[in-house]
Amino acid sequence: MALLGIAIVAIFSAAIMILWNLLVPEIIGLKAINFWQAAGLFILTRILFGGFWGGKPHDRQINDFQRGNHMREKWMKMSDEERKEFINKRREFFRGGSFNPGDIFENKSCEAK
Repeated sequence: MALLGIAIVAIFSAAIMILWNLLVPEIIGLKAINFWQAAGLFILTRILFGGFWGGKPHDRQINDFQRGNHMREKWMKMSDEERKEFINKRREFFRGGSFNPGDIFENKSCEAK
């Protein structure tokens, strides 16, 4: 298993190096990278974004697509009156209820001195 893991990292590192060196210097203007830099980049991105064994690195929950869209399900179960009430509550919230963008400029502590 360890050899398979090393082989997978080597293959992906080589692919990252080749793709990087073909695309990034031409498109963005950054310099080319070597194999070890590509391996480090691969490992860093797997740690930060994907974990090593698939899925999300910390919570391992099934994704939203598999769970379904809960808000859509709730919306479909609402009556017309409940939908109107929901829409009005959201409008109130964004217009002047809990969040009012105008408050940012009216607050005396936020004004420039």
